[in-house]
This record gives sequence, structure tokens and C-alpha cells, in this order.
Amino acid sequence: MKIAMFTDSYHPSKDGVVNSIVLTKQELERRGHEVFIFAPDPWDKEDRESDVYYFRSTAFKSYPGYTVPIYPTNKCEILSKLDVDIIHSHGLLFMGVRSMFAARTLAKPVVVTFHTMITEAAHYYARLPIPEWMTNRLFWIYLRQLLERADAVVAPTDAIRKELLNYAPDMNRVDVIPTGVDCRRFSPSNDGSLIRQRYGLEDNKIIMHVGRVAREKNLELLLEGFSYLLDSEPAARLVIVGAGPAKKYYMELANENGLSDKVVFTGFVPDSELADYYAACDAFAISSKFETQGLAALEAMASGKPVAGINYRAIAEMVQHGKNGFLFEDEPNSCAEAMQCALNCSNHIYQTARATAESYSVDESVTKLLGLYDFAIEHKKREAGGRIF
Repeated sequence: MKIAMFTDSYHPSKDGVVNSIVLTKQELERRGHEVFIFAPDPWDKEDRESDVYYFRSTAFKSYPGYTVPIYPTNKCEILSKLDVDIIHSHGLLFMGVRSMFAARTLAKPVVVTFHTMITEAAHYYARLPIPEWMTNRLFWIYLRQLLERADAVVAPTDAIRKELLNYAPDMNRVDVIPTGVDCRRFSPSNDGSLIRQRYGLEDNKIIMHVGRVAREKNLELLLEGFSYLLDSEPAARLVIVGAGPAKKYYMELANENGLSDKVVFTGFVPDSELADYYAACDAFAISSKFETQGLAALEAMASGKPVAGINYRAIAEMVQHGKNGFLFEDEPNSCAEAMQCALNCSNHIYQTARATAESYSVDESVTKLLGLYDFAIEHKKREAGGRIF
């Protein structure tokens, strides 16, 4: 099968969408399928990859490092020459529209994966002072059209599937297909001692957060909860791994709350070191209500680390309180309590966290995806056969 994947973000950007695409592409190609990536041009042309088809783009000023493909292209001509069987859109904005346009022009089936709750992030990056309720409503009007025009939709978790059905009840089909995790790469056998030495944390209990440092990630709650935790765990340190547009904001917030010597902001971390960062921590924490799956939490579990996660949406579906981690409410004391439990839990929690990650197989994920591709292809044929010209 020949598959064209459209995405709003790709290398050198680092986020859950990019990780999902890379893992899925590798497994599809291992099975003999061909995968073609269509992505916005990176800001630095030296970051281009030879096997990616790029759309000419401009910088997204509200989010450094990201670009938007606003210019005309000949990608339909390229897709026609490639003779793809299906178009899979991992983007919901510009590339989502472009994938739909290409699918309609070439009469190809299209699958959409709902990776990102853009409705909950849009107000942080809007250039105009539009009320949040209005932004939310307008986006869902658009997203409903996108989702209901697709031949099939992928929801990473059942929580997201239910939300999508509420807003777009007339989707042709929506399947829950989580992104699998590479349990060979992320493993309890990895050694994080060099990472601890790098930051002078050999004798500390480390709580780690991995991901984009952005306002929608709700790191305010994590910082406030951590400040409460220090009363009972003075040797604890919070390590925030990753880069993003809100890094300066959160560093200033940590400083204002007297946490500058207790919180480490690592900035960008290369993929080659990421597994060792997980290995270096004692527990992982995530306070984001924005997640559609929470792949970073799953990578931490694969590394044998207990997760303290917010009791909301995808995280609440993945973390089983007292079994593979601990859930907390959207409140600092609750967050601090969950982090303390994660730092001092039994070995059984570590083992169950690893077992949870092992149940999220890349192989199973791609098998389900290929089944959905087959459905989308047949649906497009039936749709074409029912038209009256």
C-alpha cells in the first residue's frame, strides 16, 4: 500500500505528533508499505530531509520553530505521480485542509487522526483579541466539517472518541488506535546516572516532565504542587525536559515562587538521550488537560517509572490510581500528594507501569490502522459508485 501522510509539524520540531508519525511510518515500512511525508518547509532549509515533500511555508510568529504552509503548491500533481492508495492527515489545520483538497481532487480516501485539542490551545497563540468561547465555537464548526468529510477518523483514546462523537456525530467511522510505544528503546534497564551527574542531582529524588514547554500544558499546577511537595520532600527536584514558547514564562514563575534552585529547565534534548532522561528520574508527572493520549507518560511507564497524572481525559484513561501510578485533581495539594506517592511507591507500581506500556504495542497499533485504511478505501469506492453523474 502507498500512503501519503500530511502533517502540520515534522522534524526538526519535536512533539507527540512527530513521534507518532515516525513510529507508525517505521512499522508500516517494515511491513513493506510505502509512506510519503508531506510537511511544511522547516524554517532552516538545512533541516530538510531528502525523502519528505515540503510545502513552502512562512514562520508562525506566535510559536517559534513552527511554520505554516500558506502558499500554492503542485502537491496534487506529485500525489498523482506517486499513485498513492490513501491519504492520512495527522494535521488538523492547514495540512488538514490541504489533505482534504488533495483527496477530493484525486478521488482518494482520507483518514484523519485527531492528535491535538487545538480548540484549547488556540487562544494562547491568537494574534487578535478574540474571546475564548468564540474561538472554541468557530474551531469546532470547522473541525466538524473536517471530521465528517473524512472516510475514517482515528482517536488516540476512548475519551477523545467520545468527545469527537459529541461534536461530530455524523463521522463515517471513528476507531480508537493509540500510538504504540517503543519498549525496547524505553526500558527499565537504561542507565540515567550520567544525566543525574550532568545536573548535579545524584542525591536527589527527581520528578520529571517531558514535553513542549507551552502554556496549554498547565505547568503552573505542576510548579505549585511541587512547591507544596518540598515541605515533606526537601530533597526532591523537578526536571522539566523540553523547549517551547513558554519556557521563559515558566522559568520566571519558578523564580517568583522561590523555586529557581529546585527546578531544572533542560531546554531541548536530542532524541538519542531521551531514554536516559527517563531513566534518570524517580517519577514522572503530567498536569496537562490538553492531552489526547499523553505519549510522554507512556514512555515514562515503559521506562518503569510511576506516573503522577491529572485526573482528566486521556491521562485518566492511562493511569490507574494506586496500580501503575497516581491521579490528582486540578488542585496543588492533590498534585503534591500524588507526586509524593509516586516518589515513595512500591516496586509493584514500577512493574505494573512497565506492563501497561507493553500493552501499547506499535505492532498492534499499525495492524488496527491498516484495517482502518482498508475500510476507508472500500468506503471511498462505495461512495464513488453511488454517485449519479
